[in-house]
Amino acid sequence: MKTYIVGGAVRDELLGVAVKDRDYVVVGATPEQMIAQGYTPVGKDFPVFLHPVTHEEYALARTERKTAPGYKGFVFHTDANVTLEEDLIRRDLTVNAMAKDADGGIVDPFGGKQDLAQYIFRHVSPAFAEDPVRILRVARFAARFPQFSVATETNALMHAMVVAGEVDALVPERVWQELARGLMEQQPSRMFAVLRECGALKRILPELDVLWGVPQPALHHPEIDTGVHVMMVVDYAAQQRLSLPIRCAALLHDLGKGVTPPELWPKHHGHEMHSAKLVEMVCQRLKIQNDCRDLTLMTAREHGNVGRALELRAATIVSLFERCDAFRKPQRFIDMLQATECDHRGRTGFSEKAFPQNAYLQKALSAAQTVNGGEVAALTRQRYPDQPARIPDAIRDARVTAVAAAINQAKTEI
Repeated sequence: MKTYIVGGAVRDELLGVAVKDRDYVVVGATPEQMIAQGYTPVGKDFPVFLHPVTHEEYALARTERKTAPGYKGFVFHTDANVTLEEDLIRRDLTVNAMAKDADGGIVDPFGGKQDLAQYIFRHVSPAFAEDPVRILRVARFAARFPQFSVATETNALMHAMVVAGEVDALVPERVWQELARGLMEQQPSRMFAVLRECGALKRILPELDVLWGVPQPALHHPEIDTGVHVMMVVDYAAQQRLSLPIRCAALLHDLGKGVTPPELWPKHHGHEMHSAKLVEMVCQRLKIQNDCRDLTLMTAREHGNVGRALELRAATIVSLFERCDAFRKPQRFIDMLQATECDHRGRTGFSEKAFPQNAYLQKALSAAQTVNGGEVAALTRQRYPDQPARIPDAIRDARVTAVAAAINQAKTEI
């Protein structure tokens, strides 16, 4: 019975990256032996045990066999005769198929150390093609380790998997789970580059894939290409270490530009409403969680109005607050402003360019929030006892007055 640290912990240690979680594989043991030593069984599909002291997970070495399409179509086999190499060969990439023994020695049967030194993601064996989730994992790893490239033969294999329809068997929740994790990595654009290169993005997120090659006015978008712009936006959001909902909004805010008729290019008048409709469709299909959906929908619909904020009248700004439910959920509105600032800065030469609209609208919102609705309602009832319908308009008028004073002051400071 021998125990090894395997997978990402070995990879990260060799890269000099902080190791967060360790996975253990036990070779030469039976479930009965593990239980006899105090381990607690927890695995459903194959034997996994919790260490009696550390409560870390220890899995028995296993092999697997493909029995049906998709990422769940596997049968696992484990017994005391399964070797470490047989366990490692079922893993996705060579850099994830190394093990460390109890003495600190590295077991590397598939050249993981060499690929690590050359910054290459390479599949371990043809068995890679049996699990379409691995395409998403490779793309996510590219976002985490942007200096790595995908081996030519691995990209070819992933492309063949896409053509064979393996990606179509992925359940939406798992697709979004992997995309969300990739969005939270160091350079999310690398994930989408890998997915585009093998053709997977066209299958899992076609609304995003069509943005490459769609031009925008060079005056406002020196990078011109919409797909390039969106990738710059998500990378800027990542550099600022912003939340997942903001990064999701950064990713999907411009989907409407993909449906602009080519004869109207490079202009995209009214793309915000098209974007909002497409965001609703994507969020429903991928079952994206509510906080991401709500912020992304708001950003898609309103980012143009935020960009024009300095030109808007006070009444129009109050209408913006009302549409965005900003009085009840001010933080979400502020997050939308942050996502829109990412949109502004995610352009060639714009990363350090001023975006006063953010602070401007926050000041306007703060001013509107100072209005005491209860006091206004009481005064209105006193003045018009038989006309309660006047109360909402009176509160709104007070907010407009407060916002007008705030933005007039703000404009003198810009």
